[in-house]
Amino acid sequence: MNQITLETERLRLRPWTAKDFEDYALFYNDEINAKYVGGKKDRDDAWRNLAMLIGHWQLNQFGYFAVEEKHNNNFVGCVGLWNSPGWPELELGYWLVPAAQGKGFAQEAGLSCITYVKGTMQAKSLVSYISPNNEASKSVATKLGATYENTIELLTHGKHCVYRHF
Repeated sequence: MNQITLETERLRLRPWTAKDFEDYALFYNDEINAKYVGGKKDRDDAWRNLAMLIGHWQLNQFGYFAVEEKHNNNFVGCVGLWNSPGWPELELGYWLVPAAQGKGFAQEAGLSCITYVKGTMQAKSLVSYISPNNEASKSVATKLGATYENTIELLTHGKHCVYRHF
């Protein structure tokens, strides 16, 4: 499997490793953090979820990246792409640990993914599916140039707003 690494001015978007699990599990152990990204998970469910993200790379040659600050290697979150069977379109998704929020990291990493999707992947479309109450995520999508298109019922995830990047 050929996983890639993307770099921005401040961030490194890289493949997941076992050392990321503690930060990943800590994020998902908090109900507020995980509210819009699948809900709170115990350690075992967090492990299974992280393994699913790694498996998505194996099956599709793209997926969600672990994101860290370049200058200190601190884990800041998860940004990347998702498109499983039954998923309506290629999606750009993102979440950040609380200490990394409000610093423009989601926008910076998201822009890097959009550039990759348009250039290397040459995808025909890209959307973000956002819970109707997730104002922070809507703000990031808008800053990335996405526009609200409609609201859909997203498989088992309920109502989600579709923000179209292209």
